[in-house]
Amino acid sequence: MREDFLHYIWQHQYFDKADLRTAGGEEIQVLRPGHRNADAGPDFLNARLRLGEVEWNGAVEIHLRASDWARHNHQIDPKYDQVILHVVGSHDAEVVRTNGSLIPALALQPRLMPELLGRYTALVEAPAAAPLPCAPLLGLVPEITRTMMVDRALFERVERKADAVLDLHQHLGQDWEATTYHALMAAFGFQKNSEPLARLAKALPLAVLRRHRHNPRQLEALLFGQAGFLADNEETVADEYIQSLKQEHEFLRHKYNLGAAALQVHEWNYLRLRPANFPPVRLGQLAGLLHARPALFDALVTAQSVSALAEFFQAPVSEYWRTHFRPGRAGKVPAIGKSSICLLITNVVVPLRVAYARHLGQPALVESSVALLSELPAEHNQFTDVYDALGFAHGSAADSQGLLALHKSYCAPRRCLHCAIGSRLVQQPRVAR
Repeated sequence: MREDFLHYIWQHQYFDKADLRTAGGEEIQVLRPGHRNADAGPDFLNARLRLGEVEWNGAVEIHLRASDWARHNHQIDPKYDQVILHVVGSHDAEVVRTNGSLIPALALQPRLMPELLGRYTALVEAPAAAPLPCAPLLGLVPEITRTMMVDRALFERVERKADAVLDLHQHLGQDWEATTYHALMAAFGFQKNSEPLARLAKALPLAVLRRHRHNPRQLEALLFGQAGFLADNEETVADEYIQSLKQEHEFLRHKYNLGAAALQVHEWNYLRLRPANFPPVRLGQLAGLLHARPALFDALVTAQSVSALAEFFQAPVSEYWRTHFRPGRAGKVPAIGKSSICLLITNVVVPLRVAYARHLGQPALVESSVALLSELPAEHNQFTDVYDALGFAHGSAADSQGLLALHKSYCAPRRCLHCAIGSRLVQQPRVAR
């Protein structure tokens, strides 16, 4: 049994309350179990209990064993002085506040419903190889419950991404254009090179790029030079265009004192990447985007449709980077693909718009931004395929993002009691719809 099960039991009061008493024999009446605390401190706040003849308002702390109180050093933490009841699986020790006063305890292990514990155990102890802990019982869960849970997971995922955008916005002095630039740079790495592209954004401030946006060659010199791609090698030493970019970068590097921040070519990842995804190809596309789209943030926030956003990302790329996969190596390079554009809309545009909507306090803009995902095709991978096979709706990127969030936040870590699907199965395993 895990501690989250006791949290669930207490929150929903799923235990035998007949002759409910503390470990010391005092009668307990639960008037209000309290609400879950997501921050530091006791597990449940604003609980209301009657202990004997006295009514108490305060917090409830929950542990598998009463002795965990001392192991967590709560006896010296003033935040826990507000605890009025210590709810435990087994009562193996008395616990006290910082002033030495005894805290009443309630042992739940003898009061648990065996069938409830059995169903919970079956979920959280399902073999790691099982596609989902609840897979064998999904037929017992109403479709609306599954749909609502996927929607909830989707919004949680988008909110987390929006939180990251807002943190970036704060770090960049509340400059939305700079925030968009940094977010786009990282996203153009498409996982494999997201981290070095994020560092490149720091190594090449937007303020510098803006001064040279109208000159494509200087723009490319800054991007490729700071990325470390203009170093001489057997492929580039005789390439006139690369040599001209190198010369331009040397001048601009000294002018803006950029040298110390530049990346090295070995910091980029090529392993298991198709040539169309090579870092220089993505940098060429970024250079075209930064040259052709002077107002990144405004364009992404005001676009009225997915087609308008797709057009935004299809900016012209210079001739050299349409015909070279890497500096000095020729080859026909395809334009940015539809799947890449869909990922950029999913991972940059939607979180950016949601973050901006929250900044302005406009819930309607949040909903319309998330709704863009419903216009994008579904993403298929090893995780979404599992849910597909189990009959989950999967017709758009909104579904994909919801399923990925469900997997990462609930199914993989076995947080079944926090999931509406798992919670329903624990409570009502034989009610089918």
